[in-house]
Parts: sequence; C-alpha cells; structure tokens
Amino acid sequence: MGQIIGVVKDFHYKSLYDKLEPAVLQIFPGAYWKVAVKLKGENLGTSVDGVKQVWAKFSPESPIEYKFLDQNFDDMYKAEDKLKSLLWLFTGIAIFVGCLGLFGLATYAAERRKKEIGIRKVLGASVGNIVSLLSKEFMVLVLVAAVIAFPAAWLAMNAWLQDFAYRIDMPLWAFLAAGFIAAVVAFLTVGYQAVRAATVNPVNNLRAN
Repeated sequence: MGQIIGVVKDFHYKSLYDKLEPAVLQIFPGAYWKVAVKLKGENLGTSVDGVKQVWAKFSPESPIEYKFLDQNFDDMYKAEDKLKSLLWLFTGIAIFVGCLGLFGLATYAAERRKKEIGIRKVLGASVGNIVSLLSKEFMVLVLVAAVIAFPAAWLAMNAWLQDFAYRIDMPLWAFLAAGFIAAVVAFLTVGYQAVRAATVNPVNNLRAN
C-alpha cells in the first residue's frame, strides 16, 4: 500500500483504438533507469544536451537513450498514415482517369451532335445554351454516380471507424462537399470541350458528313 498524493483527469496513454483504463503512476526512488522530462520547445537541442550531462553524471555506466512523446504517438498511427498516403495516391489516379473518360465522352458527344449544334446556332442559340445542352447529360451522370457512391462510402468509413473506441460521426457536409467538387471537376472537364464545339462556325458543322 502506498500514500496517494494526487489525482489527475483521465488521459490517453494508448491508441484511440483502446478505451481509457485506470492508470496508476507510482514513484520508485530506486528505479532511476527511466525518467520523464518536460522540456520547452525553445532551444530544444540545448535542453537535450543538458539532460544528457545530468544523466551522465548520475549514471555514467549506462548511456542515455531518449525518445520524444510525440514519436510514441506517431508510432501508434503509422498504419493510418500509410493508409492516408495510399488513399491520396489512388484518389488522384481515379480523378485523372475519370477526367480522361469524361473528356473522351464529351468529345464524342460533341462530334455526334455537331449538325444539331450548327442548326441551333443558326437559329440563335448562344454559346451558353450549347454548353448547357452538352453538359446537362453529364451532370445527370455525376448525380447518379454520387447517389450510388455516397452510401457505399458511408458504410465503408463507418465500418472502419468502428475499430476505434473513440471516434467521430461521418458529417453530412463531407459528402456534400465531395459531390460539389466532383460536379465542378466534371463541369470543367466537359465544359472545355463543350465551349470548343459551341464556338465552331456553324457552317462548317452543317457541311460536315
């Protein structure tokens, strides 16, 4: 039995995968092989050198080995850091491939409907009307893709978060922001080709075979 000299609030000393558990911090005067030292961020190198000198004074036969607390926390989440990097990589590849596919489809749609575009321009349609005409069907496809992808993404992320004892809820704004960004990227990709098709001389379109 020992004397209780203080009580502190609960704090995380393990990964967030684990629930908070009771912890007891004991003082053993004879156990000088491990110490925790609080340092200020300023002149960190000088502070570490000072700790080394004090350690060498009291325990010259055992060279000091030290590690910062933030490194311990980093070690807890190395797998998550690797997962984040992989997700960013594959997300970039998926966006690039998707934009290539959209650009190809927009080119094909403009080529297939070039006579229609020429007739509409002759009848007074503006560039904005033509761009809206060609972009509308692709925006519908983006909406359909979002309706399919969002529930699947929510289920996958929610299942992953269940592994953590302490976790956040998936916010609705994250899906709305993702949908908005996808729509903007799709519109810019399709809009470029649509503007090109809308600014072609309608006579050339009507003469084409």
